[in-house]
Amino acid sequence: MLDKVLIANRGEIALRVLRACHALGIKTVAVHSTVDRNLKHVGMADESVCIGPPAGAQSYLHIPAIIAAAEVTDATAIHPGYGFLSENADFAEQVEQSGFIFIGPKADTIRMMGDKVEAIRAMKQAGVPCVPGSGGPLGEDMDENGRIARDIGYPVIIKAAGGGGGRGMRVVRTEAHLHNAITLTKQEAKAAFGNDQVYMEKFLENPRHVEIQVMADGQGNAIHLGERDCSMQRRHQKVVEEAPAPGITPEQRAEIGKVCTDACLRIGYRGAGTFEFLYQDGRFYFIEMNTRIQVEHPVTELITGVDLVREQLLVASGEKLSIRQEDVTITGHAIECRINAEDPDTFMPSPGTVKRFEAAGGPGVRVDTHLYDGYKIPPNYDSMIGKLIVHGQDRETAIARMRIALSEMVLEGIKTNIPLQQRIMNDGGFQAGGQNIHYLEKRIAEQQEKAINLG
Repeated sequence: MLDKVLIANRGEIALRVLRACHALGIKTVAVHSTVDRNLKHVGMADESVCIGPPAGAQSYLHIPAIIAAAEVTDATAIHPGYGFLSENADFAEQVEQSGFIFIGPKADTIRMMGDKVEAIRAMKQAGVPCVPGSGGPLGEDMDENGRIARDIGYPVIIKAAGGGGGRGMRVVRTEAHLHNAITLTKQEAKAAFGNDQVYMEKFLENPRHVEIQVMADGQGNAIHLGERDCSMQRRHQKVVEEAPAPGITPEQRAEIGKVCTDACLRIGYRGAGTFEFLYQDGRFYFIEMNTRIQVEHPVTELITGVDLVREQLLVASGEKLSIRQEDVTITGHAIECRINAEDPDTFMPSPGTVKRFEAAGGPGVRVDTHLYDGYKIPPNYDSMIGKLIVHGQDRETAIARMRIALSEMVLEGIKTNIPLQQRIMNDGGFQAGGQNIHYLEKRIAEQQEKAINLG
């Protein structure tokens, strides 16, 4: 077993990792910035080290400072949590080269999955379904481009190879518009990115975001723990997550789960990971793999009874997975609401002092947070300050429990998105289940427009 783990993160995930370590008898080291010295896990850790000023680049993203902290405290391993350096291949590589265990996949695996083109290529080779596309840049032969589009099926989307941030893309719905769309996108790409290469993919108009949780030990064993639906999003940020995903059958779960575990074995994956898919018309399309523990891991833990962080620690210590696929059973339904320190209408961050905090409780309620009365939320980091998770015998029960839990949660001194989460739980479309990734933003826009008209 690992002797001492340095937790290279902050907030609720750092506290989550600390608790898992202590449950296994592992000593902990908390690293923190100057503004984070009063974080809950810092006071609970066996040792703590200040690694720099508030700015993330000079503290939680500063690799030399983190490795130096591991050296001076004689830590044996480093857990990166999520965010910050958790998917930084160079960090994982330097951790291992410095003689410590990186609690996560190998650096080469992180590097491969971090390159979207390389990741899709690897997943195709492993048999994972991907969004149909041209498989490379489009040429000048418009007849050939038309054939590719017909094979993919309209609508298609033309994307600039050097694009990003939503730029350099054009949706094409009929063949009559294909030639002009390719030409215009190439011209825009050349002007914006200095590279006129474009490629083609199937355009999915109303997809859901469904992801598969996997765990592998790097010793020939891999399992999946079912799926999560993370389609309630705003600006590509998840707001509500649930498991299992509404409408996914046990047969679909078993099929896509096996595809993912087979891919894990093929690439020699080690640790916790998540295959993210767009799901439309009964089909899964791979978009990326997250090579870390996810924010929404608690919903999977509640429906399977598997402690994912504990498994991470055991795998990192060299042990094989403690459970087999046939041991995994899914019971009931779980929902997670992310609690953010932000205005529920304008979404502006709301740092400040928590004057009063009372967590929700009752059957099937879990609160993952580092908050306490008097804690001062700094303006330097992500606005998420906790997660409210509920479990029930079915989805209807879980929604009812979440409504009650949200009404019980007391957070005074700052603004939070709890009112937004309450609106989501009372929304008929959400209650029906199976909404696409655009649903929440459309509902927010409708409510904002209504408020303007009333005002």
